[in-house]
Amino acid sequence: MFRYAALQSEIGQKLVSERNIDTSKVDSIILIEPGVAFYTKSDAALEIGRSFGGVWTLLSVLNLIPSSLRNIVYDFVAKNRYRWFGRKDACMIPTSELKAKFLG
Repeated sequence: MFRYAALQSEIGQKLVSERNIDTSKVDSIILIEPGVAFYTKSDAALEIGRSFGGVWTLLSVLNLIPSSLRNIVYDFVAKNRYRWFGRKDACMIPTSELKAKFLG
């Protein structure tokens, strides 16, 4: 099960500080596996996909591509996602079940 924290939150700042992650250089997803490792950008996305199991594990073949090249594609998608998929005018109000997935 994944738990979430905003990088700007107190707990988010604590987590990145403990791992010496420079958030001025990483303004994207950071996946932290406590006591194991942390992953950023496309590495994080592939680790998340792998954890889903099933057909998503096929994405692990993308690990054969160097992360520097994968991150170029990742950054391109991140830069254009609102143009392609739109943007909401308001944030959803999370359910108590969803709130339980957030740290802090």
